[in-house]
Amino acid sequence: MMTSAQMRAARALLGIDQRQLADLSGISLPTIQRMESSDGNVRGNVDSLVKVVEALSRGGVELIGDDAPSHGGGRGVRLKWPESRTEP
Repeated sequence: MMTSAQMRAARALLGIDQRQLADLSGISLPTIQRMESSDGNVRGNVDSLVKVVEALSRGGVELIGDDAPSHGGGRGVRLKWPESRTEP
């Protein structure tokens, strides 16, 4: 699963806008906009989600799920929730 916040952060790390992500992933700009406006996990059909994740991965972004280790090299960031808050 990818959250809308992860999707926006991934674009920021790559220095691309929504239109560029649409071009790189082969899906429409309105679809990217809908995905990024989702609350929490990105909503969309599986094919579109896979295309976006693959495009981000080709750009060098590793999406890390909750409690998952990062296996890639390089620098990055990870959102850490305060102890008093267990979910976004």
